[in-house]
Amino acid sequence: MTGNTAADQAQGNTEIVLTAMRELFKEKDITALDRYWAEPYVQHSPQMPNGLDTLRAVVPTLEGFSWEPRRIAAQGDLVFTHSIVHGWAPKPVVIVDIFRLDNGRIVEHWDVIQDLTFPDATVSGNPMV
Repeated sequence: MTGNTAADQAQGNTEIVLTAMRELFKEKDITALDRYWAEPYVQHSPQMPNGLDTLRAVVPTLEGFSWEPRRIAAQGDLVFTHSIVHGWAPKPVVIVDIFRLDNGRIVEHWDVIQDLTFPDATVSGNPMV
């Protein structure tokens, strides 16, 4: 029963998400949507509609975009990333993305976004990521 455990699924899904995000956002390869995402794509982000058309339209227009994952966790069909993102909003933001995969494709997405606050401006003095 090797190669089919929950840990194997989580590892495989993590690799898919990292590759998908790199190809789409860093390399701006829109065809990554055809390889790593699938319709119906359910979007829970309050600023984005369901489906992949918005990503197809927005990604080529992003300037100075960078996605810097700092923490990644996976459980079953879910992959969680905790990242610093530049170029999505006017100022750098910290985003927790949650991706759900089905048959090796990203089919659902949630996110939580906060403006990046540097450690010297936090009450605790700790970094956000």
